[in-house]
Amino acid sequence: MAVILYSTTGCTSSRKARAWLEDNHIPFTERNLDIDRISRAEVQHLLVLSERGFDDILSIRSKAYLRLGIATDELTTAQMINLIIREPHLLRRPIIVDERRVQIGFHPDEIRRFLPRDVRAMALQQAQLLAGF
Repeated sequence: MAVILYSTTGCTSSRKARAWLEDNHIPFTERNLDIDRISRAEVQHLLVLSERGFDDILSIRSKAYLRLGIATDELTTAQMINLIIREPHLLRRPIIVDERRVQIGFHPDEIRRFLPRDVRAMALQQAQLLAGF
């Protein structure tokens, strides 16, 4: 599984994540949630990789969340997944995911984990040389 960027058209953080991935030559597939439906398997994959499940991936400040007036603690996992599939704007954005990692939101330091291991190792060696190690 390659890197997937879940984004929306008007999201500044999504644009920053896209630019970072492009600038670092990381191949990715962009899934614009304004156009592309997210599947049940994709939502489940996000939940498996996240530390706190729905608490990590839901945007409780989003217009969609506020408009729906949902009480997430009263819904089952299946109901929540169905709701996200119907209302993908409930998701925080951007979401960057591969087979082992997920990053929710754009954080310049954390996104580096999507760099290939050899690139990260080379950057560490260069930093150590500069620091005199």
